[in-house]
Amino acid sequence: MQDHTNDPIWKQAIAGSQMLLVAFGALVLMPLITGLDPNVALFTAGLGTIIFHIVTGGQIPIFLASSFAFIAPVIASKGKFGMEETMGGLMAAGILYILLSGLVRLRGTGFVRALLPPVVIGPVIMTIGLGLAPVAVHMASGRTGDGATQLIPYDTAIWIAMISLAVTIVMSVWSHGIFRLIPIMFGVITGYVLSAFAGIVDTTPVQEAAWFAMPKFVAPEFSWGAVLFMIPVAIAPAIEHIGDVLAIGNVTRKNYLEKPGLHRTLLGDGLATSSAALLGGPPNTTYSEVTGAVMLTKNFNPRVMWWAAVIAIVLAFVGKFGAALQTIPVPVMGGILCLLFGSIAVVGLNTLIRHQVDLSQSRNLVIVGVTLVFGIGGMVLGHLEGIALCAVAAIILNLILPGSREAWGKAIYEHQTD
Repeated sequence: MQDHTNDPIWKQAIAGSQMLLVAFGALVLMPLITGLDPNVALFTAGLGTIIFHIVTGGQIPIFLASSFAFIAPVIASKGKFGMEETMGGLMAAGILYILLSGLVRLRGTGFVRALLPPVVIGPVIMTIGLGLAPVAVHMASGRTGDGATQLIPYDTAIWIAMISLAVTIVMSVWSHGIFRLIPIMFGVITGYVLSAFAGIVDTTPVQEAAWFAMPKFVAPEFSWGAVLFMIPVAIAPAIEHIGDVLAIGNVTRKNYLEKPGLHRTLLGDGLATSSAALLGGPPNTTYSEVTGAVMLTKNFNPRVMWWAAVIAIVLAFVGKFGAALQTIPVPVMGGILCLLFGSIAVVGLNTLIRHQVDLSQSRNLVIVGVTLVFGIGGMVLGHLEGIALCAVAAIILNLILPGSREAWGKAIYEHQTD
């Protein structure tokens, strides 16, 4: 296995730009869908990654950027509380990570396993993807994410969306090497070119934008309503975080839950999310796309991620770049999101399958069934709704229903035969 730790700086910088390229599609799609500034998202992704590496001692080759788990809650919260209070809620979500990291430090990882077994993790992640399905379909049909306004004629939009989706699928299945890791980029470029021929791309904002401009930072404001609305949502990305740390550990053959420790990785993620919200950026999460790139290139040097972070921060100040991103037509994003949101749901489904969770067990059936309906149906109880409510419901049901071993699937049978 080749050692990249002593690579010259120019090689590390090129490797870093490659890692940013892999993360780029999802990084900018999230703010574009939720109406946040993509330049701010670039800045806070870079800043968050640097904070994470400082907290964890620069030991893990991982990149942090915009979290898809927060798309639906951010859209709902912006409509209900406004942008500033939404950012206050997101800061509180980051603080929840920090508190969770303190608990892990004091109690070890055992209580996390008890609180978040596969029967809880699986349906909550499925809800994130399936709950966003209408957003993808509305955008692919040329409407706004909530379906309220038709922005582009349906016939034009659906063709562009389906061709963008088809290109993304072809690149993710049949291409090789690094190209297989950036199918979103190919889908966006193809859709953009088609949109230009169809006359639905307005380049005026790019022409009017300055080359160098300060990102449009937004300071948070705090209200109990927004904080209580957003905090439970953080449960799902916390689950995702643990999975990503395990995944990168499998790739590099190191146990990062032991060293630097789950408490430090959660702390890094929490500080990254809170610092992003402090500036008006989307909450950060560890990126599994980048883990795939690390696996492919066999470049396990964490310094590469510092370079990816620095390049992201530099790009954040290029005004024309952010303006160009905001001219991507709605159907282009909608077509690609049909695959991305579906993929999130499949990750949740795979969690249940991989751990062989027995859904003929009444307790497991109840937990998964109630979680899916609460989450996808948009159930509201007090300040809790959607993903936040279904995550809390799944945890409570798992704690109160008898037969906790069943929550871990095949673990019950292994336990019986020990």
